[in-house]
Amino acid sequence: MTLSEAQRLVKSKQRVADHGEVFTPGWMVEDMLDLVKHESERIDSRVLEPACGSGNFLVPVLARKLVTVQLRHGKSEFEKRHYALFALMCTYGIELLSDNAGECRHNLAEVFNTFLGIDDNDEWAQAARAVLEVNIVQGDALTMTVPSGRPITFPEWGYIGKGKFQRRDFRYDDLTQRASYEGTLFGELDDDDLFVPAQTYPMMTVRQIAEAAQ
Repeated sequence: MTLSEAQRLVKSKQRVADHGEVFTPGWMVEDMLDLVKHESERIDSRVLEPACGSGNFLVPVLARKLVTVQLRHGKSEFEKRHYALFALMCTYGIELLSDNAGECRHNLAEVFNTFLGIDDNDEWAQAARAVLEVNIVQGDALTMTVPSGRPITFPEWGYIGKGKFQRRDFRYDDLTQRASYEGTLFGELDDDDLFVPAQTYPMMTVRQIAEAAQ
């Protein structure tokens, strides 16, 4: 065993003791996702992993969604790119440890970039980073707060069509209350709904989303 391997092992054992950090084997992840195969492959299904680590669940979920994007929209490069970004927008995570959260964002970005055949400097890669910065949150899923103590907020992204996206931000604690009786984290909101967005943004293009990452 090399010194670096020994250091990683000690760090891993310490993190298990301190934070209960464990990683689900890849084969088990795939078996679990097969139990909800339709949802894990649907482009607009909103998947939240409240202890996402480096993305053991979210990476294969995104990969499955992108297979669906290719099958449904692969003939149109315009639609393929926009629906690929929308698939990423519907992928959420909370992670207590900052290095894991950063690694999760990186791993998801790599899957997205590889699918579109782009590098990190591409406008679409920049847009993906902007999305991941707000979709993958460093925080505590139990207290529903970020390290500063402020409540966790998630964006609800919508693809309006013709290259336009809509973003509305909701507090996570409000969303969990809604999900307790609606069954989904984000749902159709009517005028009398108590769970109103904390913030609503104007419709945005990919370029406008990418500018947030610069």
